[in-house]
Amino acid sequence: MSPFVRKVRTASGATAVQIVSKSGGVRRIVEHLGSAHDEAELAALMRLGRQRLLAGQQVLDLGEALNNDADEVGGQGPGDGGAARKLVIASRRSGWLIEVIKTAYRRLGLGEAVGGDRAFEQMVLARLIEPSSKAQVPRVLGDLGLEAVTVRTLFRSLGRCGQRGYRESLSGALFEHVTASGGLALCLYDVTTLYFEAEREDDLRKVGYSKERRVDPQIIVGLLVDRHGFPLQVGCWEGNKAETTTIIPIVEAFQAAHGIADLVIVG
Repeated sequence: MSPFVRKVRTASGATAVQIVSKSGGVRRIVEHLGSAHDEAELAALMRLGRQRLLAGQQVLDLGEALNNDADEVGGQGPGDGGAARKLVIASRRSGWLIEVIKTAYRRLGLGEAVGGDRAFEQMVLARLIEPSSKAQVPRVLGDLGLEAVTVRTLFRSLGRCGQRGYRESLSGALFEHVTASGGLALCLYDVTTLYFEAEREDDLRKVGYSKERRVDPQIIVGLLVDRHGFPLQVGCWEGNKAETTTIIPIVEAFQAAHGIADLVIVG
């Protein structure tokens, strides 16, 4: 817990002002600032405590009422035994975070690449903020103050991903972004495995070589990026496929899709 300033009544009747930290339920006095015998001295010590806590930081001024009425400053309330002060929140929305991600999404042309699929955009947004299952997308976005589509709508969007070739469309948009400022002569390639806690294999999830020595069904995922690490194309293969055999198919597919004759690949 971050240090805070608290006021403590002493046996002599004075008010001691201290900077205190709390860890594991135990409070520790970081610094004793002094004892006040009147309101003027108390105000001066409380200001000193706030200055010590906020040294080198920018301060969001929430008004004198929040700063002067508390027994403990830095998130503590009067007579609450150290409990956090409760402010009234009229609304909640992580506007800056949402806008930054949405702006990048639009500038990269990803929204246009998937035909303005709102559910797909929401899955991307939720995945970047808190990686979790698709069923958790409404909760993640709700915590940000956004109205999310239903889980059923999300799964319908996943169906469209394969039916309408979202992977190819997105790869095309990313390629256009990279090549807008110059050519593409060098790419980097890497692969990884993703395992599933499933008892049975299927056509894609197969038991194969695992660097973690797991015996669970897995898939192989390959990613092609430019020299700066910007993603260009992703591929997916059966889990029992040798990783070294994936590079040729993804590179050839990438060259064919974008008409590239000469390309250096570093794996």
